[in-house]
Amino acid sequence: MTRKILFIFTILAVLISCKSRETENNGKQPDQETLMKINKYLVKKDADAIKGYIQRHGWNMQESKAGLWYEIISNGNGNKAETGKKATLEYKVWLLNGTPCYSSDSLGNKTFTIGKGGVEPGLELGILMLREGDRARFIMPPHLAHGLVGDGDKIPARATIVYEVHLLKISDLQ
Repeated sequence: MTRKILFIFTILAVLISCKSRETENNGKQPDQETLMKINKYLVKKDADAIKGYIQRHGWNMQESKAGLWYEIISNGNGNKAETGKKATLEYKVWLLNGTPCYSSDSLGNKTFTIGKGGVEPGLELGILMLREGDRARFIMPPHLAHGLVGDGDKIPARATIVYEVHLLKISDLQ
């Protein structure tokens, strides 16, 4: 009998707490207009931080339609990067605050198939602008990097990252 009463009280407590949380927010989720305003604010905040970073470093970068900032530091003369080809590159990645994250010095060169995912969307977009031998710099806002959650290791949630790359090789899949 005591167990039944305890069980009933537990269920009632859970139901009451769920109801009180619902009434705190009037039972509503933010509407689409509110979410769009928040998103626009965050995108502008990211863009302002990136522009300030570029200016402080005296870099001559351009912004793509997708929001990727890029600068080709030196030109190579090899094959052009294309979707479906394999890219091999040396790289360094750091946060806007200067914190180093990853590099080919410690992890080895990065090789991936362009267009198949497995790397940041901003890296794929940037590599498609390059030829073998090119050296470039990319700044990726969160939506082109690791998004809302980060990578679960060295890149935190909503982080803007900087990539320096040297495209070593473009090759066919084998």
